[in-house]
Amino acid sequence: MQILENYDLTKLNTFGIKAEAKYFTEINKEEDIPSLFESEQFKNNERLFLGGGSNVLFTKDFDGIVILNKIKGIEVINESKEDVWIKAYGGEIWHDLVSFSVGHEYWGIENLSWVPGTVGAAPMQNIGAYGAELKDTLVSVEAYDISNGEKVIFQNNECKLGYRDSIFKNVAKGKYFISAIVLKLSKVEKKNITYRALKDYFEKNNINPETIKDISDAVIEIRKSKLPDPKIIGNAGSFFKNVFVEKKELDILLEKYPELPYFEEENVFKIPAGWLIEECGPARSTISWKGYRVGNVGVHDKQALVLVNHGGATGEEIKDLALQIIDSVKQKFGLILNPEVNFV
Repeated sequence: MQILENYDLTKLNTFGIKAEAKYFTEINKEEDIPSLFESEQFKNNERLFLGGGSNVLFTKDFDGIVILNKIKGIEVINESKEDVWIKAYGGEIWHDLVSFSVGHEYWGIENLSWVPGTVGAAPMQNIGAYGAELKDTLVSVEAYDISNGEKVIFQNNECKLGYRDSIFKNVAKGKYFISAIVLKLSKVEKKNITYRALKDYFEKNNINPETIKDISDAVIEIRKSKLPDPKIIGNAGSFFKNVFVEKKELDILLEKYPELPYFEEENVFKIPAGWLIEECGPARSTISWKGYRVGNVGVHDKQALVLVNHGGATGEEIKDLALQIIDSVKQKFGLILNPEVNFV
């Protein structure tokens, strides 16, 4: 393990924002974790654990130590006639884990194909897409307590997984280094194709999804059609969370906006944040945020949830645009948008 100084983080965040870390190191194997925790740079500085950099916005240089999780490995640790338990290490690319499961016809995470980021970041966000969430298959999370270096195993219910939320984003934020997760997947076919965008895709393309790969391929195509490639234009995927309201608040909104889309989920109602953003725009303007650009930053023209760096933008510029969007939605609908992306 080597600890570097004044390290350029531009290529380690999908927004492509130029920022430096006072200290930086990569962890390539679990055995290096105790040495990291014992280092003076780790003990005496603020810490930031980084995976794929797809859920972070650097608004300034980081005056501490950035730790990049590069611990890799995917293995079957147990199986029965119908199920299989897979352990994946935190530095693995999430989609590589999905590809592994799809290739072996292990059902459960195919709807999460092409979600950016690493395995270690997945439980922090309780990643979700197209009718599936990590909590549906997660058995446990293996992590190291940075206060004493001890390894801790969190069972699914202990992770407090919610909508793009977990214990690791709240009361345990910054307190644990996630080294691995265990998933329980199914050897038996379990199609999850009721999500509207998936159903529409299959109907439009006259496809009868027969295999796990059919579903994975469809999700990839849908995501690619809506979300820009960070290698081409800097972005962090969906920047904002969807909004959830109670029935009473929904009824009031529908009286004023009868075209408002919504979906019932466990006695609350989800309103797509992308639709709310499209219906709003910059102050004193009649244009929509969708496709809007100012200087080096903007909103993607195919998906209003995505903020983009057209090149040379600062994190502060993107943050300012996000705050303007939040304010415009609040002014028009009385609803509060919350970012998925973490500001640093």
